[in-house]
Amino acid sequence: MLIKNQIKRLFFWVANQLDVLTKIGFLMVFCLLFSLNVLASELSPSTITANNVAVIVNVNDVNSVAIGDYYINARNIPKKNLIAVDITSGIAALNESEFKALHEKIFSNIGDDIEVIVLAWTRPYAVNCNAITAAITLGYQAKQCEDSCAVGIKNPYFNSKSRNPKKDFNMRLSILLPTDSIEVAKNIIDKGVLSSFKLNESTAYFLKTKDQARSKPREAFFPKDLTKVESKKLWIRTINADSIRDKKDVMFYFTGAVSVPYLETLNFMPGAVADHLTSVGGVLVDGGQMSSLKWLEAGATGSFGSVSEPCNHWQKFPNPAVLLTHYLAGETLIEAYWKSVYWPTQGLILGEPLAAPYSAFTSSF
Repeated sequence: MLIKNQIKRLFFWVANQLDVLTKIGFLMVFCLLFSLNVLASELSPSTITANNVAVIVNVNDVNSVAIGDYYINARNIPKKNLIAVDITSGIAALNESEFKALHEKIFSNIGDDIEVIVLAWTRPYAVNCNAITAAITLGYQAKQCEDSCAVGIKNPYFNSKSRNPKKDFNMRLSILLPTDSIEVAKNIIDKGVLSSFKLNESTAYFLKTKDQARSKPREAFFPKDLTKVESKKLWIRTINADSIRDKKDVMFYFTGAVSVPYLETLNFMPGAVADHLTSVGGVLVDGGQMSSLKWLEAGATGSFGSVSEPCNHWQKFPNPAVLLTHYLAGETLIEAYWKSVYWPTQGLILGEPLAAPYSAFTSSF
């Protein structure tokens, strides 16, 4: 037990010092220390409930209002937690003063018990170069916009054991629930709700693609191929491929590419998360690269994308090892995604926040 605790402390120290360690050095340490069964088993499930969720809708967006109402009913969120704001419809990015007004409106109307903020709309998804979810949770970071490729601010919640980020870090976690398509939005919600009912056999796919600039940054964090996490009914595949197709058991899909083909051939399990490392996946409409919305349209429950050019710093994207560990431990989608990004300023988190396919309440029968 002493040795295991020492190893675990070293793992967390390494994770928090990666900006001063070489990638090669970390890869060696990571391969030695990373164990999904050990780390996931020693973390505790989420304590966030529907009572801790605020849903924000835009009165100028009929889809936003409709999905906000659908969501609070699907998750039994108290009606007092539904907050209406007034944003000009169709704006992709707010300026600083517009965001300040939105922030004040939201935070002046939520109670102390609120830990999660759901933005029920597709646009706006940014505040200048910041992702709107990051700006809501950590505050607007103007300096990042002076050089979007520069180092970001550290996420104090990164790889944390915290069960209450509001109390521990003064952070209310936020997520975007896109609403351009009513059908897609309802499917995201329904799959999130369904995720906690039954634990199914599924697979995590980690792809090493030929796109070196987009694939290499996260490959050091991919687990060993053909690992099986028995207690979670999860197979892990780490493969050299530019894509997968005709898979019917996708729970995790991490890759690096401008665009990901064959999504329409895949079946994403309830609670599935998927994202691709590229420059502007978080530019949800007319971005010039594949939008992160495509993952949700294909059936994933959560995704991530950068809203401005981050350069290929792995710290600005979800760390697959960290996300997998916390999700398998029974934490919610929003907790696992937020804990996985070291420099989150430019990263947009999307999906249904309370999805928890590995929660203690999920049946394995």
